[in-house]
Amino acid sequence: MSALQGTAGLPPPRAFRAPVSRYDQTSALWLLAPMLLVLLVVAVFPVLYSFWTSLYDLKLTRPHRVPFVWFDNYLVIFQDPLFWSSVWRTASFSAVSVAAIMVIALLMALLLNEEFRGRRFLSAMLLVPWAIPYVANGLMWKWIYDSGYGALNGALFQLDFIDKYMVWLGDSHKTLPLIANAFVWKEVPLAAILLLVGLKSIPADLYSAARVDGANVWRRFAHITLPSLRPAFMLVAIYETMMAIRHFDLFFILTEGGPAEASHVLAWHVYVETFRKLSFGTGSALAYIIALVTFLLAFSLIRALGRRL
Repeated sequence: MSALQGTAGLPPPRAFRAPVSRYDQTSALWLLAPMLLVLLVVAVFPVLYSFWTSLYDLKLTRPHRVPFVWFDNYLVIFQDPLFWSSVWRTASFSAVSVAAIMVIALLMALLLNEEFRGRRFLSAMLLVPWAIPYVANGLMWKWIYDSGYGALNGALFQLDFIDKYMVWLGDSHKTLPLIANAFVWKEVPLAAILLLVGLKSIPADLYSAARVDGANVWRRFAHITLPSLRPAFMLVAIYETMMAIRHFDLFFILTEGGPAEASHVLAWHVYVETFRKLSFGTGSALAYIIALVTFLLAFSLIRALGRRL
């Protein structure tokens, strides 16, 4: 009893407190300064300088006469019929490619979401097309489409679908779909992985409750799977649309804008103006037009799909 009375008057022991480190914003800024400087030099400055270049009539064929023309380069581009035809081809290529990527990627994601033997091996093989560089992908499809020894002609000829070898990339009506096919083959794996991540995040209790209520496979897909995949669909749609609009590698390797300008898209138009005609003013203006269109499309998709999330 006396011991308890003796300790009752003592102050309670202090709780152990770990030393609190102060977050010094000034030190953090100094540590981030080298990275910010590199970003300014590598990313921000070229973008601003390219816009400044688009305001000049800069041609390397006459480098000593560079008049300041304000926005005349943009007006010249909008008055060019070839520009509008390239816009139409770019829109057609992007719409077909993105739609095919979304459908095929969704089917592959649904397949990989099921349990079956060899699923992990198939998931690993799915990444092979995505891991191949764009240049190697273009060269591979150029060999496949070759009119003399291409694998496509060989397979179709052996299966009696054609009676003679065809010049696939020489047909102006088939060129854009063939390039879109090569682009889709390269981009589907990444889209499938993103959709598969979305499928894995859907709670299994939702499907169990739907089965109890008597919902069949199609109703569960329409009312649970698709609504839950809207964020993943938005991400895939924005990314693949941006990639399709500014894609250049396959057009350069497979056709170089031909035949008869059948694959003359916006990205190829920028290359022709800048590096073949050596008109850096109009080339920079074209690049900014593509960037602005891409930004507006991405913003529109985010606004349209984001409201439903």
